[in-house]
Amino acid sequence: VTRGARGDRHVHCAGLLAELTGAEDALVVNNAASALVLALAAAAGGGEVIVSRGELIEIGGGFRIPEILEISSARLVEVGTTNRTRLKDYESAVGRRAEAQWAQSVGSKQKAVRIVPRAILKVHRSNFRMEGFVEEAALEELVALGRRKRLPVIYDLGGGLMLELGDAGLGGEPTLPAAAQSGATAVIASGDKLLGGPQAGILVGRASFVARCRAHPFARAARADKLTLAGLGATLALYRDAALARREIPVLRMLTTPADALEARAQALAVQLPAAAGATVVRTSAAVGGGAFPGTAIPSAGVALAPSGLAPAALAERLRAGPTPVIAVVSRGRVVLDLRAVPPDSDAGLATAVREALG
Repeated sequence: VTRGARGDRHVHCAGLLAELTGAEDALVVNNAASALVLALAAAAGGGEVIVSRGELIEIGGGFRIPEILEISSARLVEVGTTNRTRLKDYESAVGRRAEAQWAQSVGSKQKAVRIVPRAILKVHRSNFRMEGFVEEAALEELVALGRRKRLPVIYDLGGGLMLELGDAGLGGEPTLPAAAQSGATAVIASGDKLLGGPQAGILVGRASFVARCRAHPFARAARADKLTLAGLGATLALYRDAALARREIPVLRMLTTPADALEARAQALAVQLPAAAGATVVRTSAAVGGGAFPGTAIPSAGVALAPSGLAPAALAERLRAGPTPVIAVVSRGRVVLDLRAVPPDSDAGLATAVREALG
C-alpha cells in the first residue's frame, strides 16, 4: 500500500506463519502434497534425495512418497531398513556423492553414474506407528548433517499441529513451531487436519529457500486461491491466543473437550428422547482420525439407542437418510451417538433427528 504498487496475496498468511512458528518465511499452496513436490523440485532439481526406507509411506488418496519424488523429478536414494535407520546410513549415502558407480548400459558398454545427493527428506509417520525393534535418526541429527554437508533438509510433518495437547491426553505429536525451529531448511504441513483451517499446503523455513520455491514455475500451478488464504489467515490469527484457538477452532475444541462435559451433555440429550428410544448414557472411546495420533484413544461419551422392534442397522440407516443426516456407530447391538464430534449447539437438532428416525 505504501509503495502504491500491486500487492501480494500471500503476505498475510506468510507473516502470521512466521510469527507463530518462528520461521524466517513461509509460502502457502493448495495442499501439502503439492508443497512437498515444490520443495523437492526446488531443492533437488533432478538430483538425488535421501530418504529412510522406513519413511517411504503412503499418504491420503493412495499417493506414495516415491511417486511424489518422481513427480518432482527427484531421484530416490533409500537408506537404512524398514524398521531401523541410523544417522550413519545417511552419512554413508552423502559420502558416496563423490564416488562413481558403474551400471550396465546398452550392449557391452559401461557408463559412470555419479551419485549426487542434493537433499535429505525426513517424513513424519503420522498415520501409523512402528513399535518394537525400531530406530530412526532424529530431525536435529539430520539438520546437523545437512549443515556439515551443505545439503537442504526437508521435513514432511503432515498434520500441522500448532499447539501442544498433552494436557488433553494427546502427547507425542510434533508441532509445526517446534519443527520450524529445528533448523530444517523447510517444513511441510497441512492447513487443515490438526491445524483446523481450510485445505492448504504450508511450507515454512529459511527465507532463501522459500524464495527459491516461490520463484519456481510449479509454485504458480500449485498456488492457493484467495478464499483459501482468507480462511487460513483467519484461522492462524486465532492462534495468537492459545486459549481462544482451543475454544474457536472446531477440531481443537472437539479434541480437548473433557469426557465429563460430554457425559453431562449426553445425560441432557437422553432425557429429551422418548422412552421408545431405549436411550442410555455410555462412555465411549474416540479416535483423532485424519492420519494423526495413530492408535491413540480419547475417552468420550454419548447416547446408546436400543429401540424395541427396530434393528440397529435399520435405525442407523434412517438416521443417515433423515432431513439432517446423522452418522452413528452400530456397536454391541446398539446405535451409539458419540458427542465428541457434535457441536454443543447441535444437541437439540440431534434429538429431533432421532425422534424423526423413530417415527
